[in-house]
Amino acid sequence: MASSQAPRTRYRSIVADSARWDGFAFRPGDVVISTPPKCGTTWMQMLCALLIFDGPAFPAPLEQVSPWLDMLIRPLADVTAALAAQTHRRVIKTHTPLDGLPLHADVTYLVVGRDPRDVAISYEHHAANMDFAHFLELRAAAVGNEDLAELPERRVPSEDPVERFRTFVTGETHAMPVTLASVLHHLDTGWQRRRHPNVALFHYADLQADLAGELLRLARVLGIPCSPEHARELAAQASLARMRERAADVAPNATRGTWKDVRAFFRSGGTGEWRDRLSPADLVAYEARVAALVGPDLAAWAHGGRLASGVDPER
Repeated sequence: MASSQAPRTRYRSIVADSARWDGFAFRPGDVVISTPPKCGTTWMQMLCALLIFDGPAFPAPLEQVSPWLDMLIRPLADVTAALAAQTHRRVIKTHTPLDGLPLHADVTYLVVGRDPRDVAISYEHHAANMDFAHFLELRAAAVGNEDLAELPERRVPSEDPVERFRTFVTGETHAMPVTLASVLHHLDTGWQRRRHPNVALFHYADLQADLAGELLRLARVLGIPCSPEHARELAAQASLARMRERAADVAPNATRGTWKDVRAFFRSGGTGEWRDRLSPADLVAYEARVAALVGPDLAAWAHGGRLASGVDPER
């Protein structure tokens, strides 16, 4: 299968390494979910699985049905062998932007966005719920931790929530696990390719506003027949409350013990919590930083989604 891409950017962190995609044996029809962290990755995996299996009965936990190929807590050979053994249509998770992935015309790439201000707050809760010591144990067993000295030092977040947000805004693209620059860069790699027939952009706010409608749109993207009535039935299985009930089966790495509370992975899905944290001056600085990083159409879509902003990536 021929790739249509120039040399790829390598994205490497304590958590993942995009070099693990080198030489991966794609199949026609594969689906790659490429999202910044905390933008609805698991939600999109769930929607894809509901369509592929035509309901909520999956053959294995979601993390196995749709593995994160470049995460470093499983040996790469184990992940690729598990994917090779799958006989259903494959859905592969990654937080690598599209400029770091092999791009193939017969593979579908789904990029999911979310208001970066909500990403910043959600990531704080995500990090607080992570059992980092256990993560390092799993990483050591899978790939070894000898390379940690080569990676940027892991920063200790400020105790001040306002200062944490300011660091998110000003941080360089790869200076932290997630920054405003890294979120917008990732979304921009999808935005630049949004008119390619095998790339589709979705947004967290649109999923919140019309989950059945967005599931129906996803079905069209994937070429899976689905009526509006059936989309509503499937969407009920992808509500935040239902996914929290099934956390042991659908949360990422639920079987690996990386979370202090696996149900807490599916938090409130809150929107706008940042409003109580930021001053008018902070918002002005934030908006100036956004304008310096991306154009107005992408900025509008990234913050509001297709339905609220009126900016439709498909047009």
